[in-house]
Amino acid sequence: MRQNTSLFTPVLIAGCFILMTGFAIRASFGVFQIPIAEEFGWLRSEFSLAIAIQNLAWGIGQPIFGAFAEKYGERLAIIVGALMYAAGLVFSAFAVTPEAHQLLEILVGFGVAGTGFGVILAVVGRAASDENRSMTLGIATAAGSAGQIIGPPAADFLLQSMNWSSVFLIFAGVILVVLLALPFMRSETPMASKAELQESMGEVLKKAFYDPSYSMIFLGFFSCGFQLGFVTAHFPAFITEVCSAIDPDSVLRSLGVSSTSALGAFSIAIIGAANMVGTIAAGALGKYYSKKYLLALIYVGRTVASVAFIMLPMTPTTVVLFSVVMGALWLATVPLTSGLVAHIYGLKYMGTLYGIVFFSHQLGSFLGVWLGGTLYDQFGSYDTVWWVGIAVGIFSVIIHLPVKEKPIQERQLA
Repeated sequence: MRQNTSLFTPVLIAGCFILMTGFAIRASFGVFQIPIAEEFGWLRSEFSLAIAIQNLAWGIGQPIFGAFAEKYGERLAIIVGALMYAAGLVFSAFAVTPEAHQLLEILVGFGVAGTGFGVILAVVGRAASDENRSMTLGIATAAGSAGQIIGPPAADFLLQSMNWSSVFLIFAGVILVVLLALPFMRSETPMASKAELQESMGEVLKKAFYDPSYSMIFLGFFSCGFQLGFVTAHFPAFITEVCSAIDPDSVLRSLGVSSTSALGAFSIAIIGAANMVGTIAAGALGKYYSKKYLLALIYVGRTVASVAFIMLPMTPTTVVLFSVVMGALWLATVPLTSGLVAHIYGLKYMGTLYGIVFFSHQLGSFLGVWLGGTLYDQFGSYDTVWWVGIAVGIFSVIIHLPVKEKPIQERQLA
């Protein structure tokens, strides 16, 4: 099948809708941190562990769903993912112990995997022309951020009139709406070379696993997950407890942000809005410049922004500024990392190869969320976790520099 040379295809639009919906729900979990902990009298670390397990299950499920989609079709993978997502939310709504929440978040995590980047970006990437692929991946990634704009404020709004369990049930119904987009998620035959098409998955995986560049991409994605997982799960609570009061004359009040708890949800939305610009820009730049150097620059930017944020007194103004800067760099790594994997190792098994790399991201996310709660309970603050995030960010800057960006088949023939 020939690829569509236009940028906005039905596949891209449908993929954006699925990502936006799934990420709207996933990004809102940090808003439930305090309500759930207060209702049951749990330690902060107990619900944090549930979110951390969700992220780890997402990472484990991503290569599984990638391989499943490549064998049985993307539509079936999305159906299974959406059903698991909804089931996890419904059962969680009736869970009353930390252990039950932690166990059920495995279902939610696998649901996110089935409706998330690994499956959707592979379909979108195959459907795009070589000229448009980097930009297309950026647009699809930005759609996840559009969901991030909607999800946390929507959750905060619903929590004003109902309890958290009712919100979970509403979200369970919302995620099933993505099934309406399935008719447009057509599998495309990847525009690959004859050699790529003849290779088995085992042969491609073996090449990748023996290639140091693949290991470096895998390791480098860890810090992205650590930083994003920590901020998504703990930033609203962090702001609620540490930020100074919002001035009655502040512009934020005119936007409906009248408390630090509302600012916490609003900050996640700001990150999502800024990220829409950042991911599309990253996708566009990835067409013309080295992806590994762009990734290194993104991690430098995150490191500098984090150091400045925790060293300065926290005010509503610094929260907004940090959210804008961090948002611009938030998921900008995704189109570049997925594009790097596709460029080096080909399109045929992109879903599986990127899914494995994404496991590193989610392992980092697990540790970021879990350490955030655990160290908060131990020290009464998040300071230590912020510095760990800064350290792993510096590591990612360094580890991306030696990556060989040339396609592996060309390297082997040279």
